Amino acid sequence: MSRALIIVDVQNDFCEGGALAVEGGAGAAAAISDYVDAHHGEFDHIVATQDWHIDPGTHFSETPDFKDSWPPHCVAGTRGAELHPDLDTEYIQAYFQKGQFAAAYSGFEGLLAPEDAVPTGERQPGAAPDDLSPDNFPPSDEAIGLDDWLQSHDVEDVVVVGIATDYCVMATSLDAVQAGYSVTVIRSLTAGIADDLEDAIAEMELGGVDIA
Repeated sequence: MSRALIIVDVQNDFCEGGALAVEGGAGAAAAISDYVDAHHGEFDHIVATQDWHIDPGTHFSETPDFKDSWPPHCVAGTRGAELHPDLDTEYIQAYFQKGQFAAAYSGFEGLLAPEDAVPTGERQPGAAPDDLSPDNFPPSDEAIGLDDWLQSHDVEDVVVVGIATDYCVMATSLDAVQAGYSVTVIRSLTAGIADDLEDAIAEMELGGVDIA
């Protein structure tokens, strides 16, 4: 049995100063780095997910309700989509990018970024891909999802950390349970949007997630 750490969406746009900042996001990035530095030997694999939006439809809105629609964020190739500089990427083996053409809160909707791709982007802040047409991003028959990757590495036990506790961390964790993994969320290594996260914690626990 292998054990994996999944680091969810620790990106510039979700941390202080970003387009959709979560209070405590930068602190979570630094805390995750400290944790990984001290505990990486306890994991067989460490992976990360990224929002990587190209044209996610109604997920982006000029008048967002901050529940189902949001201000534009983590646009593929922009600085906002880059991993936060306080997140140490030394031990990350694979990156799964999600939400190109849909909301995609769960990391299990992500696809493995090619090994020769720079997962954090190199464009200037605010720059977007030149052509956002889905026709220019055809699906690959060889695309590997997070579940496929974890299964191929004999992972049975996953620990989830990252941003945001009550959205992408929760969605990823609940999907992991549904996919048959033993799942733990380390609450102190997450940052949430809601002022009161007890409902999200309760929903995860009800769904079979262990909260540490």
